[in-house]
Amino acid sequence: MNINENYLKLQDSYLFSTIAKKVKEFADNNPKADIIRLGIGDVTLPLAPVVVEAIKKAADEMGIKETFKGYGPEQGYAFLREEIKKYYLKKNVDLNSDEIFISDGAKSDLGNILDIFGLDNVVLVPDPVYPVYVDTNIMAGRKIIFADANEQNGFLPLPDENIKCDIIYICSPNNPTGAVYDRNGLKKWVDYALKNNSVILFDAAYECFIKSKELPSSIYEIEGAKKCAIEFCSFSKTAGFTGTRCGYTIVPDELVREGVHLRKFWLRRQTTKFNGVPYIVQKAAEAVFSDKGQEQIQQNIQYYSENAKIISDTMDKKNIWYTGGKHSPYIWLKCPNNMSSWEFFDYLLNNAQIVGTPGSGFGRNGDGYFRLTSFGDKQRTIEAMERFSKLI
Repeated sequence: MNINENYLKLQDSYLFSTIAKKVKEFADNNPKADIIRLGIGDVTLPLAPVVVEAIKKAADEMGIKETFKGYGPEQGYAFLREEIKKYYLKKNVDLNSDEIFISDGAKSDLGNILDIFGLDNVVLVPDPVYPVYVDTNIMAGRKIIFADANEQNGFLPLPDENIKCDIIYICSPNNPTGAVYDRNGLKKWVDYALKNNSVILFDAAYECFIKSKELPSSIYEIEGAKKCAIEFCSFSKTAGFTGTRCGYTIVPDELVREGVHLRKFWLRRQTTKFNGVPYIVQKAAEAVFSDKGQEQIQQNIQYYSENAKIISDTMDKKNIWYTGGKHSPYIWLKCPNNMSSWEFFDYLLNNAQIVGTPGSGFGRNGDGYFRLTSFGDKQRTIEAMERFSKLI
């Protein structure tokens, strides 16, 4: 038996584990401290009432012989895939239902999709980046190169024709930076992928925060994208399903490499390694697309967006450079006084009892930057920004 030695190349400690350890040490030493957490990437508002009702109804169905469900359809129930198809039609994107695969979340699929690609593919990820993109490829032993995201390009790198790669990760709105590509930016990536026979893995987990029709919320709004892109999305931030677990991946029929429809490869992978999302959860996800469901989840999204505005307004008043906030739940700010990311983390924690996320945890280019999120309580967010204003 031989171990997968690629795991030895991973960092010993996951970013958020290190944060949790530091916060616990501070809390143990300062038991009366009132700590406000603005580093959390998890939602805090409860599920929409219409979603909860759908869960209850589906649970009742599972207790009756005539409506009980066992193994579900391989790609997900037709009722949910049809709702997703209608949702994309509102973006002027026409999908076939068999291009849609229901999953237990975007994070799982972003790692699992690699099963259908050879190990000799070169992977391009932006720096800074969501750690899952990097770690899953390190685990597999693929070569990784980094696209230079920085303050000068607004943390929205564009293709470099001198760099050749096979798999490209794009997240827009971006985690961690909150930056959003416009149509022209995404068009350049699609053109690059088509020219170089590359495949784009497009993470649209935060698309619900985009407020402008001028900004694409799906890569398939860009001409030619169906021939070069796989899109991942989730109900986690859209509808608060972080603990309920449901998402979907779109693999277009037009995406063909070496004479093979990648959709068929993904279908084969899923039928072999995945038994589907529970019926109860899929009925909950279906309720999200109802008129009442859309109204209720928009209230939650608006709540988080208002929190983001509270944070970004504070950055504006303090003349601190940042991205995100407007079309994203994340605010990516430049650390004051040339502090490093971890220096600023300790400074905020020790002097204002505010917890954020050090940018260096997302890559080399993240050092000197810091991520705050809008997923907390509104009054606590206001309190945190009052403390921030007094401190900085």
